[in-house]
Amino acid sequence: MARETQAQRQQRLAKINAALALAYPDAHCELDFRNPLELLVATILSAQCTDKQVNLVTADLFAKYRTAADYANAAPEIFETDIKRIGLYRNKAKNIQSACRTLVQDHGGEVPRTMDALTALAGVGRKTANVVLGNAFGITSGIVVDTHVARLSERLGLTPEKQPEKIELDLQKLLPPEQWIVISHWLIWHGRRRCGARNPACGQCEIATLCPSANVVAA
Repeated sequence: MARETQAQRQQRLAKINAALALAYPDAHCELDFRNPLELLVATILSAQCTDKQVNLVTADLFAKYRTAADYANAAPEIFETDIKRIGLYRNKAKNIQSACRTLVQDHGGEVPRTMDALTALAGVGRKTANVVLGNAFGITSGIVVDTHVARLSERLGLTPEKQPEKIELDLQKLLPPEQWIVISHWLIWHGRRRCGARNPACGQCEIATLCPSANVVAA
């Protein structure tokens, strides 16, 4: 089979996106939040943890902690207990409290709206910053690359890269900026509902005919 050109890959991805838009018209960030601070905290907690588990914990957490100062001033041992049901809770508690101290000291207690300012916070990398900018502020700064986006990008033959930053760059080259935010929602929803890590449901997949990795027997 001839190697796919960049233009051909862009055309195929446009078809993939059209199909995913039909399949998941309500695709959105599945972390529960009411403001940028809550989304920042929830996203830090979500590393190596399911959104469902994070939402269970933050239901109580967000009722107790309302401002960056609330997090910053909490006794570390008490805050750790509040998020103990989350994996890696000690390290996450330390990062959240450190990040919130920076918010109080340098940003008037508000979550900043730039990539540089966000990634300067403890526990915040490009993925978390992109989640916050895109979903809390509607700012197109990049593409969220989590485990689902990385897995599907490889399976769909969109990039050979393994590192999230390089995957993000390759996807940006294939997509218009107005799709940078929603593409992650579509791929994450598809990864959770169809294209699982171990048992992808290729026979029921809406984009199987556009996927070079699909295991579908022709009729």
